[in-house]
Amino acid sequence: MTFLDLVRQRRSVRRYAATPVPRERLERALEAARLAPSACNSQPWSFLVVDEPESKRRLAEQAFGGVYAMNRFAADAPVLVVVITERSRYAAMLGGMFRGTRFNLIDVGIACEHFVLQAAEEGLGTCWLGWFDEKAVKRVLGLPGRTKVDILISVGFPAEEAPKAKARRPLDDVRRYR
Repeated sequence: MTFLDLVRQRRSVRRYAATPVPRERLERALEAARLAPSACNSQPWSFLVVDEPESKRRLAEQAFGGVYAMNRFAADAPVLVVVITERSRYAAMLGGMFRGTRFNLIDVGIACEHFVLQAAEEGLGTCWLGWFDEKAVKRVLGLPGRTKVDILISVGFPAEEAPKAKARRPLDDVRRYR
């Protein structure tokens, strides 16, 4: 499979089989994320993998309750990856202040995309989740209040065929040469 084939194949999965995810597959996805480029090589991320069933159940119950219930499907995934955004190196933070850009968020996005693409290569389905109760996540996992959790990623074997590709803008609409 070519890289473009992999990118075209990857979908957000919202229905998961109950099959446990072998840690070797998770480790390869985490390694892909670890290798992601970042501003000034800050690597402003860490990943907390919640794959113990009772811990994952408690996390999902709290993270996806109330106004966050639209993402309750993630409770059925055998794994939730908690992505912690950390501070960038001073040079990246300073440059970001001048540019008005939060490079650490860009960096985390790159690392997460590396993770989900490697997961797809491993036959796993994933879904990026940004709508969840962050305070509850930190409380359940015993993370300090200053910890910033911007993303959760649900991971598991898809329970059904991948949905059809969503419409994307044509290349001619998004690309220009000068």
